[in-house]
Amino acid sequence: MAPSQQAKSSKSARGLLAGLGLAACLLTGLPNANAQAPAKQPPAAPQATTQATPQAAPQAAPQAVPGFWDPRRRPERPDLSRLTVIRFLTETDYPPFNYTGADGNPAGFNVDLARSLCEEIKVTCTVQMRRFETLVDALTSNRGDAIIASIAVSPQLRARVDFTDPYYRVPARFASRKDAVMPEIRPEYLEGKKVGVIAGSAHEAYLKAMFTDAELHGYPNDDSLRNALRKGEVDFIFGDAISLAFWINGTDSGDCCAFSGGPFVESRFFGEGIGIAVRKGNDVLRQALNWALFRVWEKGRYTDLWLRYFSVSPF
Repeated sequence: MAPSQQAKSSKSARGLLAGLGLAACLLTGLPNANAQAPAKQPPAAPQATTQATPQAAPQAAPQAVPGFWDPRRRPERPDLSRLTVIRFLTETDYPPFNYTGADGNPAGFNVDLARSLCEEIKVTCTVQMRRFETLVDALTSNRGDAIIASIAVSPQLRARVDFTDPYYRVPARFASRKDAVMPEIRPEYLEGKKVGVIAGSAHEAYLKAMFTDAELHGYPNDDSLRNALRKGEVDFIFGDAISLAFWINGTDSGDCCAFSGGPFVESRFFGEGIGIAVRKGNDVLRQALNWALFRVWEKGRYTDLWLRYFSVSPF
């Protein structure tokens, strides 16, 4: 299961799902981070790779779990009396976020989070799986109440739907061969180094703006980018940390590579983050979901859920 590429702005843009606004989000346990990866547009979901189940990371270091809620800004409990059911919409094939389980029912991180929110609000919850490109139209035509499908918040989508606060973001990271791992990466450290990146991506734009002395090499897709690193044609690659985490720890990498440095999460380059979409003006549901998200995080259930699906830390 490999994660995403931008939030599917189109599925390809999706991915990498997203970025949450820095001001509104906190990242717990993250090293100093400056940039983030793109998110789904409608979402830019992570792209699936050929590897199956990711292997657990061998490091003994504690898993870093993202947190986007400020405990000093506790939301007040809204009036939930008008909510009796929430019809969630999600996509069909975006593991580990959304996929069909062995029993034929919806499964994945987003699905389990939706069910936790319904438990917190104490309402009946249904989850309907649809093709990603049909989700927004299904929501606006009242065939569902909320989309939880790793959708990246964007100005274009805000014109059609409203969003909850972000509930995760996709950081950007550097990866290198294992014999050349750097614990920290700064622009001056990569002077003259060959850095691979997807041509035309937000990651490339960030490198051009911030890593001006690096020697950039553009690639058309993830496969060619990662093969360049495996073969030693470049010293580093820079991209969506979630999909890179699954690749690094999956069979496709041949155990060649590892992360170098920490995550970059700057929303100016990588988007506002991943939120739950509701119909325009549905403030009752939006506020209820924001309250429930905070409560699920505050009780530690968000952390438990994250660790269940992401044994390999992208942070």
